[in-house]
Amino acid sequence: MQFRARILGAAAGGGLPQWNCGCENCRLARAGEIPSQTQSSLAVSADGENWAILNASPDIRAQLAATHELHPTGLRDMPLRSVLLTNGDIDHVAGLLTLREMQPFTLFATAGIHEVLAENPIFSALNPSVVTRANVALEAPAEIVPGLTATLFAVPGKVPLYMEGETVETDLVGEQTVGVELKTDTETVFYIPGCALLNDALRQRLRGASLIFFDGTLWRDDEMVRAGLGQKTGKRMGHMSMSGEDGSIAAFAGLEIGRKVFVHMNNTNPVLRPGSEERRAAEDAGWIIGQDGMEVTA
Repeated sequence: MQFRARILGAAAGGGLPQWNCGCENCRLARAGEIPSQTQSSLAVSADGENWAILNASPDIRAQLAATHELHPTGLRDMPLRSVLLTNGDIDHVAGLLTLREMQPFTLFATAGIHEVLAENPIFSALNPSVVTRANVALEAPAEIVPGLTATLFAVPGKVPLYMEGETVETDLVGEQTVGVELKTDTETVFYIPGCALLNDALRQRLRGASLIFFDGTLWRDDEMVRAGLGQKTGKRMGHMSMSGEDGSIAAFAGLEIGRKVFVHMNNTNPVLRPGSEERRAAEDAGWIIGQDGMEVTA
């Protein structure tokens, strides 16, 4: 069996173009001068026939339509076997409401994330007699499709925006933000769409992996502030930036990872512009800039 991944959505929440944004990237995307991107999601498989989706973005209907591997194979027969959530962010759970048409699959998440969904009655539209809720404890492997196990592990991050209180901790380590370690019989792959800090424990865990999909939200920490689009830095939002001494490009140097792919990129990130200086710098450092529809194998 060979691990296969299809990037369903490479952008962060809001996508590219974002509906209410007139930044340079959004203007170029609307004009068709750079590729548009939908919101963060990844489809994975070990055999090319049975698939799991990691995070159900608000754009999942269009993503499924654009991905032939996920099309129905019969009247109600689907290659989709499961959905796994890495946190309770709106851009990672809203797509569940699109998957409510009495289609069987298993919904994997930590108990904490399942609790967040249970507290909102709208998610009961995902009929629990059809969609199995599977609690996954941290560090406990679970087979999400035949031949592919997923192990959730804590990464530094924060609670979803709608759960923030007066005091916001952006580097919490617990069930609120998790990474996914995916294993076949021969390969180890990681999916970490949100991460505030690459600490020593995480660095050691990732060393030598076949493939990693990693948080590429911003190029620089004050990117949105400089663009005049808000006052939050990347750190305040719970995300590492790509560049800088404490950025992900520097942090991953020397970890001997086979392939490194940036996903979950904000609409302001200059690496979304082919030919930009920032994109060239990321690619020169050995990174692939993810985009919708891209297939990646380990």
